[in-house]
Amino acid sequence: MNQTARWSGTAGQAWIDAQAMLDELFQPFEDLLVSEVAAVGAGSVLDVGCGTGSTTVAVARRLGEGKGKGCVGVDVAEPMVAAARARAERAGVPVTFVHADAQKHGFAPAGFDAVISRFGVMFFADPVRAFENLRRAAAPGAALRAVVWRGVAENPFMTTAERAAAPLVPALPVRRPDEPGQFAFADPERVRDILARAGWDGVDIRPVDVACVLPERDLVRYFTRLGPLGLVLGGADEQTRARVVDTVRAAFAPYVHGDEVRFTAACWQVDAAA
Repeated sequence: MNQTARWSGTAGQAWIDAQAMLDELFQPFEDLLVSEVAAVGAGSVLDVGCGTGSTTVAVARRLGEGKGKGCVGVDVAEPMVAAARARAERAGVPVTFVHADAQKHGFAPAGFDAVISRFGVMFFADPVRAFENLRRAAAPGAALRAVVWRGVAENPFMTTAERAAAPLVPALPVRRPDEPGQFAFADPERVRDILARAGWDGVDIRPVDVACVLPERDLVRYFTRLGPLGLVLGGADEQTRARVVDTVRAAFAPYVHGDEVRFTAACWQVDAAA
C-alpha cells in the first residue's frame, strides 16, 4: 500500500485516536532521542515521521525557550500533522510541522544540526534517496539518531494479532521483509549499507530492549485498531469481528499479567553523523 494513503487514512486515524496510549507505551524511545539532542547541544532539530508530534514537542521543551523554533517535524500524513500542530498549540511550544515526504521534500540545505526519528524511517520507498535528502538537510557534523524495530522473531508480541487472526480473516495483509514497513530495518547490515550509500559517516547500530507496559483495558482497542489487523477489521461483519476479538485476545494471554500487558520491544538504536 502507498504509505501516504495508508497513514493519511485508517492507519493514521488509529494512531491519532490512540496517541495518548501509544505515547505512554513508547516513552522510553522518545527519551533516547531527547537525550541525544541534549548530548550534542542541538539547536535545530528535524523529527522524521513525526506522527502526532510527541517527540518533536518533547525535544522543543528540552531545548528551552527561544530554541524550540528550531524544531521541525515532518510526516506524509496530513491528519497526523494536524494533530501534531494541535498538540504543540495546547502545550504552548513553538514547533513547526510540515506535511511532506521527507524522501524528497526540499529542506533548506544544512539547516539542522540533529535529525531524529522514532519509528518513522522504515517506510521509505527508496531509503537511500531518503537518507541522501536528509543528509543534505543536515549541517556538517550533524547527528542522526533513529530508533527502528529489530526482526519479527525478536518481537513476537507485535505479530500476535495477525498470526491468531489469519485463519479468520483471509484478506489480512501479509508483511514482506523487502517492503517498507515496521520491520524493514531489521537487518543491521542493510541499514549500514543504506546510510553509507547515502553519505552518512560513523554509523553505529546497537540493540535496545525496552520493557513496555500496556493497560489490559486497552488491549482490545490496541489490536483491533493498529497493525495489519486494524487495517481490515473495520470492514468485517459483527459475527466475524466477535470471533476475531475472542481468538486474538486469547492469543495474548501469555503477555497479560493482571491489569497489565507486558512485552519487550526489541529495537535498534541507529546513530550516524553527516
